[in-house]
Amino acid sequence: MIRLFAAVPIPQDIGLALVRRQTGLDGARWRTLDQLHVTLRFFGEVREDVARDLDGELSAIGGGPFELELQGAGAFGEGDEIRAIWAGVVDNPALKHLAQACESAARRVGLKPEKRNYRPHVTLAYLRHADPAKVAAWIQGNNLLRSPPMAVESFGLYSSVLAKEGAHYRLEAEYPLR
Repeated sequence: MIRLFAAVPIPQDIGLALVRRQTGLDGARWRTLDQLHVTLRFFGEVREDVARDLDGELSAIGGGPFELELQGAGAFGEGDEIRAIWAGVVDNPALKHLAQACESAARRVGLKPEKRNYRPHVTLAYLRHADPAKVAAWIQGNNLLRSPPMAVESFGLYSSVLAKEGAHYRLEAEYPLR
């Protein structure tokens, strides 16, 4: 079994600007530069044969290159249940189309449909028992976040290995957008 997800990586220059914002929340498990991405579809634990089939389906996705911008900040969860903070993604039809194509690929190889609505973002930190007032202050201090446009010319299939210090990601395959 292998734990997989499809994502658009964040370019280093934009990632470094995000990393500079990663301060001011006690107990936050900040994402490293190489962990910053916009998830297209989390596939979860899949068998090796399903992973090979998924690779074939993802390699057939087209759609052409597009630009993406980050804007704003927010959190998942409420009150004592806040579990992550993120940078938002400006509404982008091409990104939504790519995410839907990844969803369709997952279904064609027999994976269960994603039940949650697609909400593109870049996770900046995972939180445990965070002070809601401090999280709100962090969001307010970062809500004017805006990146320059970034070119998206490919997306990747990543494996994820969970460890005590956090997840380790490895690019398994890259798919150009032609």
